[in-house]
Amino acid sequence: MAHFVVIGAGQAGASLVAELRNSGFEGEITLIGEEPVPPYQRPPLSKGYMLGELSQERLFLRPESFYHDQNIRLVLGESVSAIDPQSKIVTVGDEAISYDKLAITTGATPRQLPPSIGGNLQNVFTVRSLADADAMSEFFQPGKRLLIVGGGYIGLEAAAVARKKGVDVTLVEMADRILGRVAAPETADYFRALHTDHGVEIREGLGLKALLGDDVVSGAEFSDGTRQEFDFIIVGIGIEPNTAIAALAGLEIENGIKTDSFGQTSDPLIWAAGDCASFPHLGGRIRLESVPNAIDQAETVARNMLGENEQYVPKVWFWSDQYDIKLQIAGLNVGYDQVVVRPGSTPNAVSHWYLCGNKLLAVDAMNEPRAYMIGKRLIEAGKSAPVETIQNPDSNLKALLK
Repeated sequence: MAHFVVIGAGQAGASLVAELRNSGFEGEITLIGEEPVPPYQRPPLSKGYMLGELSQERLFLRPESFYHDQNIRLVLGESVSAIDPQSKIVTVGDEAISYDKLAITTGATPRQLPPSIGGNLQNVFTVRSLADADAMSEFFQPGKRLLIVGGGYIGLEAAAVARKKGVDVTLVEMADRILGRVAAPETADYFRALHTDHGVEIREGLGLKALLGDDVVSGAEFSDGTRQEFDFIIVGIGIEPNTAIAALAGLEIENGIKTDSFGQTSDPLIWAAGDCASFPHLGGRIRLESVPNAIDQAETVARNMLGENEQYVPKVWFWSDQYDIKLQIAGLNVGYDQVVVRPGSTPNAVSHWYLCGNKLLAVDAMNEPRAYMIGKRLIEAGKSAPVETIQNPDSNLKALLK
C-alpha cells in the first residue's frame, strides 16, 4: 500500500492531506508538524484570537477526530531532521518513516531582530504561531507600552488589537512609509489615518538602533537618537520560507523550494506547496504568502500526486481586519503605473484600482466588498475597466462583467 508523507502541519499540509482523501487516495498518510497541536488557522492570531474572541479549539482547521476518522496519522511536536531521497526515508526523532511520495509544506518563519541590537531580550515577540500569541497575551492590557517594528499588515493588525485592548502603541517603519512593499501610497495614507485616529503613534523613515534592557526589554533607541520606554516589542519585518530541510535533501531552492507548475520539485517524488514554495507565474517565478494560495496550491498538489497533471494557476486574493475596517485585496499590483480611486458607499469605504496602461492588475477594497468581488472577477477573466467608469461612484461596475 502506497504511503504519502507530508512535512508541515499548517494550512497547506492540512489542506493537502484532506484533498488526498477527498480525491480517493486509500493508502497511508502521515502528516508531520513541529507544533504540539493539530493544524490551525494563523490569520486570527493577530486578530480575533488576540482579542479573546476565539478559543484555541475554534482555531483548529478540523477537529482532531477528523484525522483519526480519515486514517491520517498525525505526528505532532516533532521536527524532521533529514530527508533521504535515495532511500525515500524521512527521519523524525528516532523514527525513520519511509515514503512513496512526499510533500513539503513547511511554511515560513518570521524574521528576527539580530541579538546584537537586543533581538534576544525577553518580551520581544513575533506573530506566527499559537505559542507566540499565547506568550504575549498577558501584555495586552490597558497602560502597557508596545513598540511595533515594521509597518506591514502584520504590524498594523497587531496595532489595531493592542489599541482595542487599551495598550499604548508606537509603530516604527524604517522605509519612507508604511505598506511600502505591498500597497500604493493611497492605501498607506488610508491606514495611516485610520491608526492615527485610533491613537497609534506612527513614525516613518525611522530605524531601530537598539533595544534597551539587560535580560528583559525596557525600551528602544532609534536612528535619530531618541529613546522610549516599552514593556514589550512585536517584530513584523517579514518572513523567510522554511527551506532548510529541502536544501539538505538536495532540492533546488529559488525564493523558496523551487517547483514547476504542477508543484513538483527537482525530485520527481517530492512536491511542495504554501509559503515555502515558489512556482512559475506569467513568465517569472513567485511565492505567495496567503491562506488562499496555501489551500489552492496544496489541493492541486494533492491531485497531482495522484496523477492528475493539473497546472496551478493562482487566483490571488488577501484580506486584513483592522478595527472596523475589512481590507480585501484581489490580484497582484506588481508593475502598476496608475492608481484609480473609487469612492465608496459609506464614509469609510473606498477602493483603489491598480492599472498598468489599460490593464487592471489589482484592487484594494476597504469596507467595499462589492467593488472587491467585481474587481476580482474582472481580473480573473482578464478584463479591465475604463478609468472614468471606476472613478464614478454611480457607474455600474457589474455591467463590465458581461
